[in-house]
Formats: sequence, structure tokens, C-alpha cells
Amino acid sequence: MLRDILSGDDPQITAFSAVVAHVAPDILVLTEIDYDGGLQALTALADTLADAGQSYPYRFALRPNSGVATGLDMDGNGRTGEPRDAMGYGEFSGDGGMAILSRFPLDVDRAQDLSALIWRDQPWASLPQRDGAPFPSEQVLDILRLSTTGHWRVPVLLPSGGSFHLLVSSATPPVFDGPEDMNGLRNRDELWLWQMVLDGAYGAAPTLFVLAANTNLDPVDGDGFVGAMADFLADPRLVDPLPRSVGGRLAADADQAGQPDLDTADWPDGAPGNLRVSYVLPSATWGAISGAGVFWPAPDTPDAALLGPDGDAVGPHHLVWVDLVP
Repeated sequence: MLRDILSGDDPQITAFSAVVAHVAPDILVLTEIDYDGGLQALTALADTLADAGQSYPYRFALRPNSGVATGLDMDGNGRTGEPRDAMGYGEFSGDGGMAILSRFPLDVDRAQDLSALIWRDQPWASLPQRDGAPFPSEQVLDILRLSTTGHWRVPVLLPSGGSFHLLVSSATPPVFDGPEDMNGLRNRDELWLWQMVLDGAYGAAPTLFVLAANTNLDPVDGDGFVGAMADFLADPRLVDPLPRSVGGRLAADADQAGQPDLDTADWPDGAPGNLRVSYVLPSATWGAISGAGVFWPAPDTPDAALLGPDGDAVGPHHLVWVDLVP
């Protein structure tokens, strides 16, 4: 990834930079971005965005669980050393992590990292079983962390004074497993962890916050415990700004039950189809929400050129944005 950024001619990086420059967010949360200890890649990406007119002097990233080798058979297929045998799916340590780029200072000394929490140690955990036995093994469940990638709580300092908490995570897709539904259960509990944070189970409950997360869970369509996402969106402590796009509406799947203009990812029809999986959810304590949307323009508009001729130059995920007034 660093090589592609530094080359200056990678189509995906070029399209990504153009989209970010167009939307111009003050705070940008990235998922599926590789991590390195010196943040060289993140720094190079920030430099590229600065060249496009978007300066982010404050940056934050921690080593994700994705790609961390365990030496165990984590998926129960009888083999070890494969990407699915990592703490979270990944071909190498740091594969597919998360990062924050911000125009506002980040209070990193007070950041809380919940990524090391062991799944089975949580009193509300729903652990996988097969034929009445722990799956894939007791040994695996003894070390398996709940977070596929990470769960961060990072204070952001506002220009007008005060601060808010940015809650960041990226969950496992609730697919690619068997009847034990290991990924589905883990996906649901990764979302449930944020519910516990709002309840004050892991330190003082945040009062002013924004959840910016790829939950990989649609509240209506697709696989996984969709009801859990719907229940979370109905929590009165947060607001769903319902970011929409014309492009999503026009790309609706034929058998879709949810509102297609709320979708954030463009996948092949039925496998898994277009879904709403990325969210920016502010607390109900914000002064106002002045706008929200998904950057997914209609194919026949000038903005569509930023996404390339086939509409996926950046990838299947579309940028979700919300404008907040303290």
C-alpha cells in the first residue's frame, strides 16, 4: 500500500483522494487500511490528501487484531497459519486496520483501546458451539478477542472548547462460516460492545459522542443478526441521521427489503447485494445535525466521474458523511 501511495499514479488512491477532497470532512475515519508501526503509510496518505487540498495534521492508528498470528486453528478447518487463523482475518499483522485523520486535535493520552477484551470474558457474550461443544475449541475461546479489528474511544478537542468521544470499530462480516455461526455471533457482539460502552460498563459513559463504524450489518437485508442493528439504531441516546444517496436508490437490488438510498456498499446482487453497513451516528446531545449523505452520485452526474467509469474505483464502500453543530 505504501508503494502504491508513493507511486502517485495508483487509480484507487487517486479516486480516494478526489472523493475526500470533494466531501472535505473535518474528521475522516478509515477502515480496511493496513497498519505499520511507524504510521508511514498513513503519513504518506495524509500527504497525498494535503496535495489534494485536505490537510489532516492529527492522525491516530493502533495495531489491529486483524492478521495477528495465534498459532491455533481458529476456524476449525484442521489447519493453522491461514488468514482465518489470525485473531481477526488477515494475511499479515496489520492487514486491514483502522485510522483516524483529523483537522482537530486528538487527545491520544486519554484514548481508550478496548481491542484486547477476550470475547468469552464478557458476561453477555454469545459464544459459538457445534454439537453442544465449544467451537472451534476451548483453547481458541480462551484467547479469542471480541474485536476483529479494534474498538477505540478517542477524545476529539473542538475548536470552540470542550471535546467529544469518537467511537471507532470495524466488525467481521457475519458470513464465511458454518452452522455454528461464529462470525455472525461475533459480529453481533462487536456491536453489543458499543451498547455496553454507552451503558458505562467500560468506564464513564460518553455523553457527547459520534460512532463511526463499519458494523458490517444492515438493519434489514443481508446475513447476520439484522434485528440487533435495528435495535441499536433505535437507542434514544443516539440519532440516526439517515444519510442517503441517489446512486444507491438507482442501484437497488430487485429483492431488497430495506431502503436502497441508505445503502453504503455496492456488492453483486444477492451475494450479498447492496447493503447499509457503514454508519456515522452522533449522540442525541449534539446541538443539531445540519446535513448527512452517502457519496454515491447518480451515474449521469459530473460527480460520478470521481468514482471511475464503472463506479467502483475506490472499492465497493461509499463515504458516509454527517455535518454536526455543537
